[in-house]
Amino acid sequence: MLQAMFRIPPFFPSLSVLLCRRLDAVGANTLVFDRRREAFLHREAMDTIRRQAKGLNCVCFHFGSQSEGTTTPGLRSDTDTLISMNDFNIMLHWSDWKRGMINFLMVKDESTPAQHYHLQRVRSDEPLPVTRVVTHYDVIDSHGRVFFSNLSVIRVSAQVFGADHLRRGPSNSNDEDLDYVYALPCTSLPAEILAWFDAMRPGYWPPPEMFDIARQCPCFLVADGDRGSPTEDIEWRITPNLIERHLMLSLNIVQKKCLIVLKMLKKQELTPHLHEDCKFTSFHCKTALFFTLERTPSHVWREQGLLECIVRCLHTIREFLIQGECPHYIVENVDLFDKKLCRECQVKLEKQIRVMIQDDMHVLFNLHIDDIGERLMQLNPRIERFPDQTASVCGELTLNMFNVYVMHSSFICKHLCDTRDTGLQGAIDLINTLTFRQANDTLSRYESNSAQFLITNLLSSLASVVSSYCIQTGQAVPREVWQMYSETLDTDVASSRLKLASMLYCRGDLHRSAFVLNDMQQRLDNSVTSVCGCRRPPNEQPSEAFCEFALRHGNPETLTRKMAFCVRFTREEMYCAPAILWFEMYRSVGDDVAYRTPIQRDWMDWAEVDARPFMLYLQYLTFGGLCDRQRQLQALQGLWNICTITLGKMYHPETVANLLGHCLEVEGHIEGALGLYNASRDDMPRNNAANLHILRLTGLQ
Repeated sequence: MLQAMFRIPPFFPSLSVLLCRRLDAVGANTLVFDRRREAFLHREAMDTIRRQAKGLNCVCFHFGSQSEGTTTPGLRSDTDTLISMNDFNIMLHWSDWKRGMINFLMVKDESTPAQHYHLQRVRSDEPLPVTRVVTHYDVIDSHGRVFFSNLSVIRVSAQVFGADHLRRGPSNSNDEDLDYVYALPCTSLPAEILAWFDAMRPGYWPPPEMFDIARQCPCFLVADGDRGSPTEDIEWRITPNLIERHLMLSLNIVQKKCLIVLKMLKKQELTPHLHEDCKFTSFHCKTALFFTLERTPSHVWREQGLLECIVRCLHTIREFLIQGECPHYIVENVDLFDKKLCRECQVKLEKQIRVMIQDDMHVLFNLHIDDIGERLMQLNPRIERFPDQTASVCGELTLNMFNVYVMHSSFICKHLCDTRDTGLQGAIDLINTLTFRQANDTLSRYESNSAQFLITNLLSSLASVVSSYCIQTGQAVPREVWQMYSETLDTDVASSRLKLASMLYCRGDLHRSAFVLNDMQQRLDNSVTSVCGCRRPPNEQPSEAFCEFALRHGNPETLTRKMAFCVRFTREEMYCAPAILWFEMYRSVGDDVAYRTPIQRDWMDWAEVDARPFMLYLQYLTFGGLCDRQRQLQALQGLWNICTITLGKMYHPETVANLLGHCLEVEGHIEGALGLYNASRDDMPRNNAANLHILRLTGLQ
């Protein structure tokens, strides 16, 4: 083996320790690894609950670098989500058949590419093959067998994501940073996977107990045929993602750092040498790490041995490149270079890696990613040119997690609360279901936290919907609704309080509205960060104070104290919102709706506004109604400062500009208001209520 021939330079141990410290400083440390795992397990729990609330029988999993913790800010890793569609019974044997289910039998023969299967339709009333086409995605072969085409996933995804649909292998998305893979769970482990468990393993890793847990992990079939195969459209690829995640989460910190450095080298030193249609991926690096772990004693995987471990992995990659084949670590008879990396590029990469090793890994001093090279050359600990990024990484992880939380809970609330009759009952049913599951311990810790977050937000929306109806019809708000407001004030630091203050203002209860606004303003210090589930401002960076708070606290309930969610009003809540926000609910003019993205279609019929400017706008209205001119002008000045200084860092900036424009209208500055509405329209020409305001003031299009 090549690994047996390499030498260890005398400076490797000390440089390894220094490299470990520098990786710690860019967020590749135990604290961040744990936070990443927690954040993504919470995210997948909320994603699952959201989809199940919409009636889908599925479970979501996050895979890849983000959830495994093997990334840094400079690597800019995307987020991989696998959605297990559980309405299907994927049979490996006829004994796996289930009555009443949509059954498919996994079929393959000598001509079927490795790691792939065909899915033959089987009847739901008895275990017999289907003999005629059921859907237009079915294909009949020469033997009369009916197979389910993988084009079903591709075409349905294209409808969901619309014109922005992106397809990369089995993944579908409308965002370069997000990959969604729709998968079918296998009832049993196929022979290709069982062979991994049954193989004799004289190596150092994995330990036997790891296999016992891995055997319980299901495998999935994904819509990804073998490129160029004559039956590509009806081939489904087997993938052991959960087994791989189990292996990755068992790694120690040095093993994870080793993989991170391999990814950095891949991105900067290897990828530029490839042809446009060739790929050397992070999965190749992960595979090399797994094989290297097998043949490397555990005592080598320590801080002083990091460089030795990196070189061992590079030798493993060289072996693959020299032999022209990269075996899958778990699935037998699969070459990961096949149709990914041509022979010419394999030779180029082998040469590059050989040069790196022969040069005693001096390439590390040239790594630009996360400034690792410069960090390594900065030997004087008293001069810190590059700050520790642990706090900022924790802050961004927290912010991203709550962005997902708010997005999912908002869409569920909209789905259930948009119609006053059936929607309200649906929301109540979901609250009761989640509460029952919490009480009976049928939810994991992550699911329970997500469920509680969702319950609180649903109750807040229910209170607002009922209050809106009461204000519209002139009825008193029931005591139970006031109780709901009281119980849901702590969804975050701002949004529920602002909805209460807005409802009080719309009822004419200005003194109580002012009291709530004053209380909320005292809570909005510089450690509070804004969160939105549907949009992101440019160059989003949480404040240093928030990041420090996120560094010290990892509990989601504690972190909500520093979150200011955007304030959302559905059309069913419109009488709890100031009248100017009604225009936001009907913002489209002409054919604007046709130009909405799939995500915009989910929220643009709401009024949605950043919490801080909405607080100032409500203060302006409330103090004006109370004839407190001084405080009214203070609120106006604060809103003006936001629009002139920090508007670009706000969520929904066009709505903020429209609110300020309305304030100028109230002040009698019609030209100034028109100027703001025009500026808002110039920034966002379509699907912007500014168009309606301009028409309202001028009578012109």
